[in-house]
Amino acid sequence: MSITSNIVKPTLLEHNRFYGLSASDLRPAEQESLIGLALSVLAMRNQKGEPLTSPAKMREYFQLSYGELEYEVFSMVMLDNRHRLIDVEEMFRGTVDGASVYPREVVKAALKCNAAAAVFIHNHTSGICGPSEADKRITAQLKDALALVGVRVLDHLIVSHESAVSFAELGLL
Repeated sequence: MSITSNIVKPTLLEHNRFYGLSASDLRPAEQESLIGLALSVLAMRNQKGEPLTSPAKMREYFQLSYGELEYEVFSMVMLDNRHRLIDVEEMFRGTVDGASVYPREVVKAALKCNAAAAVFIHNHTSGICGPSEADKRITAQLKDALALVGVRVLDHLIVSHESAVSFAELGLL
């Protein structure tokens, strides 16, 4: 004889301590703490050796970490031949409306960690993520320079606090 239980299994939402909570429910210090926690979770998901296989996965991390900056930052994500994370390096830091990017330094960084592939990331402080002509030009120059040493450029993401754009998804690579 079997006894059936009337116990209802809790849903995933019932186990979520943040369910139903909105940003306006948090004090400024709590918001900062939550952003720090989110960055920690994303960093844990994107540890060295983890495969980074989609623009969406990188977009969520870099939009959160670079989106609110008041100056432009240009970084390179270096990957091995299986697209596993080797390193993320902030290559150049600029001002409110631009950052100078030097192909020689990008090539040196890729060779230093023996990268087989790379993804570029930079932020637009204006909030507008559409690639400028300068963004397209430097991406082409970097792609050509890295191709000379056997490093593939997989993507270039532009992020802001409002959105993010992938060159690969736009067909620009």
